[in-house]
Amino acid sequence: MIKSELVEKLAAENPHLFQRDIENIVNAILDEIGDAMARGDRVELRGFGAFSVKNRPARVGRNPRTGEQVEVGEKYVPQFKAGKEIRERLNKSSS
Repeated sequence: MIKSELVEKLAAENPHLFQRDIENIVNAILDEIGDAMARGDRVELRGFGAFSVKNRPARVGRNPRTGEQVEVGEKYVPQFKAGKEIRERLNKSSS
């Protein structure tokens, strides 16, 4: 599901709200999650999961084509850990 599909689904479930308002709400939530992660904060949505930032230190990599060593700089990557409720919903059929 992409963001526009999420907005459409929420609009269909809440006909008393304007689609542009729903889009603004979704954008505000996603922007706040992104801003919090940029500050290095962890964002936890109970029952859904937690977003955090993981540091990958600088290292020496290897170019797969030539085999020569390449310096790879330090970087921060987003990480998501699914919550218990989501994991249970995903694995309900395999139980």
